[in-house]
Amino acid sequence: MLIPKIKKKSILSMLERDLRLDGRSPNQYRDISVHVGVIEKAEGSALAKIGNTVALVGIKVGVGTPFPDLPDQGVLAVNAEFVPLAFPTFEPGPPDENAVELARIIDRSLRELDVVDLKKMTIIPGEKVYIIWLDIYVLDHDGNLTDACMLASMAALLNTKVPKAEADDRGFIKLNKDEATPLPVNRRVVIVSIGKVGGKLIVDPNLEEEQVLEAKLSISIGDNGVVAGMQKTGLSSFTQEEVEKAVEIALNKSKELFTVIDEALKKPSSLWEALRNNG
Repeated sequence: MLIPKIKKKSILSMLERDLRLDGRSPNQYRDISVHVGVIEKAEGSALAKIGNTVALVGIKVGVGTPFPDLPDQGVLAVNAEFVPLAFPTFEPGPPDENAVELARIIDRSLRELDVVDLKKMTIIPGEKVYIIWLDIYVLDHDGNLTDACMLASMAALLNTKVPKAEADDRGFIKLNKDEATPLPVNRRVVIVSIGKVGGKLIVDPNLEEEQVLEAKLSISIGDNGVVAGMQKTGLSSFTQEEVEKAVEIALNKSKELFTVIDEALKKPSSLWEALRNNG
């Protein structure tokens, strides 16, 4: 296609001077903001914006049966949906393979580091446990969905309150939302995505840049500095040297993302306030 080739030539020309078309340096994120507590009826929620990419996460807590092989653990279920208004190619209906893959990346990042202490989510061992539903909604797509969705997911989990489980006279478990405690979170995790174009590595590729990327590496980083996983997309490959450099960059940039989450947790806001403040 002619237009992507022209874009790629312009992008590469700018990168030779360590600049990008939107004025950023290769290792610079777009403006980032996170707001927590934006959905009043949810047990936890957050809205994250990276540039013009916007992701909303809502968390509901319910009661159900544990998995047979994990009778003493609660259940974490991650789902993602691309809202049709977010991008011209997003269509109504069940989540497509891209939404499913996004949910899997978020899910793996959370499970690899045992972010949520699911062993503390047991009500009656082998019979009743808490089920944590983490639903991701992409509201606006301008590139790098993975980082924005992980950021919103992590902030929402840290904002979640778990209602107290109580048994009635017939032994049925009910949730008392008037008595709730913070979700037990062992540690935090974020994802830093790094694109490769013309042999150059760039952090947080926007939509225009994603159209010309040769490959992209999304790196999950825990707040303990542990690399929890990597997801590579694109037809090209990364050399060992490029992977090592990408990991070094991700470890450094993850500190910025954790700081954004910390600041957001200090001041919950409504969805209207979050959207208004994000323009």
